[in-house]
Amino acid sequence: MSSLDKLKALTSKIDNKLAEKKGISSAQSATLRTEAVRTEAVIVSDSIPTSKLSVDAVEKPIERPVIKPAPPHEAKATEEQKNETIREINMVRIKWLFQELKIFEKSPDFDMIFMYKAMNLSGIGLKEEDFGETRAGKYIQIIAITYEPDDSGKKKAKNISLGYFGKGESLDPSLKNLIIEFILRWRYEKALQNVEHYKDLLSRLERRTTLF
Repeated sequence: MSSLDKLKALTSKIDNKLAEKKGISSAQSATLRTEAVRTEAVIVSDSIPTSKLSVDAVEKPIERPVIKPAPPHEAKATEEQKNETIREINMVRIKWLFQELKIFEKSPDFDMIFMYKAMNLSGIGLKEEDFGETRAGKYIQIIAITYEPDDSGKKKAKNISLGYFGKGESLDPSLKNLIIEFILRWRYEKALQNVEHYKDLLSRLERRTTLF
């Protein structure tokens, strides 16, 4: 007899008993029904393979996701993207300061300001021990430094004024901050450009066994 036939026979048997005992209490009727359900469960379980019962009956433990650290190459890529974003923000700010401080009056082409070898500030200290201090009696100037050949072909340093802001005593503090910021952000970008230059030279060594 199949499981389905067993269930049908049991159901019929229960119905007959209930019909014979119509006068039983509600509590007794509930007990009879409960016994029937238990019997049905036994019959159904007999028809299910043991292997399946063992899997379904055991509660599976909660599987927590394992967070693995990013591979070295992915971590490096993320760091490079972060640095590139910082660099882009820095460049946007430099362009704004270029206009605000009217640097374009002395150097109209913005891209050309990174052709200078260095940039200094006259009249305001930029060293750690005197950072932001205005030197009494000194004039405030942004000075770019470049190297140009003289008549003999030897390169010599040449100072170019990119901005003149009068005496330090009369300089507005907010303007002083913008001047210092321009110098520092220029130096930051220039340093990154130098890094790219040397990275390119090193890559040439990696690609070839010899350069000469």
